[in-house]
Amino acid sequence: MSSMNGRAIARWLRTGLQRIWLRLLSSVRLSVEYSRANMKLFALFEILGQPIYFILWKFIYPQPHENLELRLACILLSLPMLFEQQMQGRLWRRVLPVYWIVFLVFELPFFFIYMSLINNFSSLWAISTMAAVMVMVILVYDWLMSLLLAFIGAGAAWLVFEASGGMIVDPPLPVAALFWIYLFGLASGTAFNYKTELVAREKLSAITDAVGTMAHELRTPLLGIRSGARGLNNYIPTLIQGYQAARDHGLDVPMIRRAHFEQISAVLNRIESETEYTGAVLDMLLVNSSRTAIDSRSFERVSINQCVDEALDRYPFHSTQERALVEWRAGDDFVFQGTHVLMVHVLFNLLKNALYQLARSGRGRISIWSLRRRGERMNELHFRDTGPGIPAATLPRIFDRFYSGMPRGQGTGIGLAFARVVIESFYGQIICQSVEGEYAEFIIRLPDPQDL
Repeated sequence: MSSMNGRAIARWLRTGLQRIWLRLLSSVRLSVEYSRANMKLFALFEILGQPIYFILWKFIYPQPHENLELRLACILLSLPMLFEQQMQGRLWRRVLPVYWIVFLVFELPFFFIYMSLINNFSSLWAISTMAAVMVMVILVYDWLMSLLLAFIGAGAAWLVFEASGGMIVDPPLPVAALFWIYLFGLASGTAFNYKTELVAREKLSAITDAVGTMAHELRTPLLGIRSGARGLNNYIPTLIQGYQAARDHGLDVPMIRRAHFEQISAVLNRIESETEYTGAVLDMLLVNSSRTAIDSRSFERVSINQCVDEALDRYPFHSTQERALVEWRAGDDFVFQGTHVLMVHVLFNLLKNALYQLARSGRGRISIWSLRRRGERMNELHFRDTGPGIPAATLPRIFDRFYSGMPRGQGTGIGLAFARVVIESFYGQIICQSVEGEYAEFIIRLPDPQDL
């Protein structure tokens, strides 16, 4: 009996630890997602603020101790965050969450608590630490992560302080009281932040549930239409032969021109094709609503140039003038492991966004070219428009689900998010480089199937 209880307790502890770990991973991901727009600004404040406050606390309002080396370390840690928007590779996306957490812990709780300790918790450093607590609450968003990072940073600062032989002697402010003040600021700030975050999550959850439900409901009738069109198309040749035989035998049947038969067949082909692409739209909605994932079992070797050709042939341009804005410079063709339909739909999204931006700015062109990099693992497809470009503040979020840089009602925020999911399911990556007022360029990198 005791051994069974021991196993049950161990299983309960293991399950609890797994839940806590998953909760922390989710907190890190959300913190990075929500903070990306502020990362560069915070890094800039650190780079400028550290030397300014070194001068203030060293010469103008002298404090007992300063640490130039620690401030220089803060500046060095901040430098990569200045270029976070330009570093959009897969490796950086994997490293960014860890780097962001280390960056926050070092720059806020560790730095300010350590400086408070070596300065015997002077009034100035006690107030500065309170300000750092509030900044961390704003940047981290998640209450659990805020508390955890604060205690990790403070604990690390205390260990370094103790290891260096530091000692607090008659502080002007009671340290125990400061602890409770900091804890109150941290707890109250994260509580208010958590309520705002909870409302935002509930709204997003409601949207994704509604989108997923509608997509599921539409798939069944769409499959019925597609199957019906395919069945009719299969019997069209037989019907034509029967009609022609009746005419040849002098039966009284209405006259139907051959062009009309061809038109019927073309319409059925169009219905089948359009339902196939509408199904891709529904797949896009389902993927973005987190209801399903792209099935890689249907992947095959696909030609990138054929995908671009079909996308340009099938895209519903409003006029010949609009079609003339797109230049396709077919380079050396290459193949990738994926699906033809999904890649074409990715190109549809890029075309739609680029044409919208060109129409809005009244200028620019679109250039598409393929680049086969012989001897390298990744081949590339470039999609560039010389329209208004993408603002630097918007660029980090363009691949986020349900985020749109277009005016309200003119964008759903699912196209580019879907594009990233599709390309990554093809074992590749999609990045965007842009200079506001000059251009926006999407680069799709796909590996050779032989390298997978």
